[in-house]
Amino acid sequence: MSTLYSSFNAGISGLNANATRLSAISDNIANTGTTGYKRVVASFNSMVASGSHYGPYIAGGVRSSTVRLVDERGAMTNSSNPTDLAVTGRGFLPVTSYNAIQGGDSKLPLMMMTTGSFRPDADGLLRNPANLVLLGWPAEPDGSIGTYARDNIGGLKPVSINSNQFASNPTTSVTVRANLPATSTRADSAGASHDVAMEYYSPLGTTESMNMTFTPTVPATGASNEWLATVTDPNTGDVVGEYRVTFDTVAPNGGRIMSVTQDPGAAGGAFDPLTGEMTVTVDGQDIALNIGIPGADDGITQMAESFIPVSIERDGSPVQTLVGVQVDSNGYVKAYYDSGLIRTIAQVPLVDVPNPNGMTAMGNQAFSVSDESGSLFLWDAGDGPTDGITGFAREESTTDVAAELTNMIQTQRAYSSNAKVIQTVDEMLQETTNIKR
Repeated sequence: MSTLYSSFNAGISGLNANATRLSAISDNIANTGTTGYKRVVASFNSMVASGSHYGPYIAGGVRSSTVRLVDERGAMTNSSNPTDLAVTGRGFLPVTSYNAIQGGDSKLPLMMMTTGSFRPDADGLLRNPANLVLLGWPAEPDGSIGTYARDNIGGLKPVSINSNQFASNPTTSVTVRANLPATSTRADSAGASHDVAMEYYSPLGTTESMNMTFTPTVPATGASNEWLATVTDPNTGDVVGEYRVTFDTVAPNGGRIMSVTQDPGAAGGAFDPLTGEMTVTVDGQDIALNIGIPGADDGITQMAESFIPVSIERDGSPVQTLVGVQVDSNGYVKAYYDSGLIRTIAQVPLVDVPNPNGMTAMGNQAFSVSDESGSLFLWDAGDGPTDGITGFAREESTTDVAAELTNMIQTQRAYSSNAKVIQTVDEMLQETTNIKR
C-alpha cells in the first residue's frame, strides 16, 4: 500500500509543481508591457524516496523552484524624455525610496533597476512613477566629482535638479590682440599711450571691465621697441598688473614679442612664455590675460605707424537659465543653460554584484542586494564589467509571449496528467477496499 500511496503523493507534488510553473508563466504574461520586467522561470527537481533496486518502488515526486533572470536584458525603445534611462548591458542604476527621503532617514535604502523613467518633481528630485529616486555622487562647484567609497553607498545622494536654477560662468581668461605703432618708441616720438578696454563676467553674472594701457618707452636716441603694459581696475583705479613688453627687430621675428618682464614689486602674476599668459586679480577674481607667446606671429605686434586693436576674446557668460538636463553614457548628469554653458551636477554610478540572479526582487522592477547576490561595488558607467547608460531610452520586458503561451500549454497538459494519476490511484484504492467485501 505504501507504493500506491507514494503515487498519490507524487501526483499531488506534480500538481503543486505545475501550479507554481503556471503562476510564473501568468506573471510573465501579465508583465509583457512592463518596462524593465525580468521574467521568472520555474525549474523541476526530482525527489528520490526509494534507495534500492530491489523491492517495491516508492515514488518521491517532484519539487519546483523559481528564479528571476535579472541578468537578461530586454530590447531598447526610444523616448522623448532625456532622463528616461536604461543600462545597455551589465550594471544597475542606484535608486532609493522617496518615502525614506521624506522621512529623513539618515541611511537611505539602496535599490537597483536596469531602467527607469525619471522626471524632476516639485522638489527637483529625479523620481519615477513608482516613487523611486535616482541616486548619484554630487559634483563640486567646478563640475568635478570627488573621491567616494566604491563598496558602499555612503557618498550617494538624491539627484536634484531645480528647473528655475540660474548659474553664472565667470570669466577666467581674456585674449588680447593688437598692433602697436613701431614709430612710437623712437626718440622723436610724442610717447602717446593707447588703451584697450576689456569686458569680463564676474562670479555674480554682471558685466565688468578693466583697462590695459600701452605706454611706449621713448629713449633719448634711437628706438627702444619697449612698451609698458598697465592693467587697471576702473572701478577702484588700482593697478592690478604691470609688464614691460619688448619687441624683436630682427627678421624673421621682427615686430613680434621678444620678452615680457616685470619691474621689482610690480603688480600682477608672472608672465608665462610657454602660454603667453599672465594672471591678474580684479576684485578678487583671477583672470589670465593672453598677449601671445614670444616669437609667435599671432600675439601682440609692433609694426608700422598705427595702433590697431585686432581682437578681444573672453570666456564665461552672464547669468543663464537652466533649459535641460541629460545623462551621458558615463553617467554624468549635465545641466544645459540657455547661453550654451554645460555644467556637470552629478555622476550616476552603476552598481554591480557577482550574482545578479540572486538579488531580491522588491517590486516596481527594483532589486536589492542579498546573501546570494554577493556584495555590491560601484563602477563608473562603462568601466570594469559594466556597460554604459543610455538616455532617451527604456528597456522593454524580457518576456517572450509566444514562448510563454507554449509553456502554458505544456504546463496545462502536465497538470491534467498529474490529476489523472491521482484519479487512477483513487480508483485503485477503491478496488482494494472492495476486495474485503
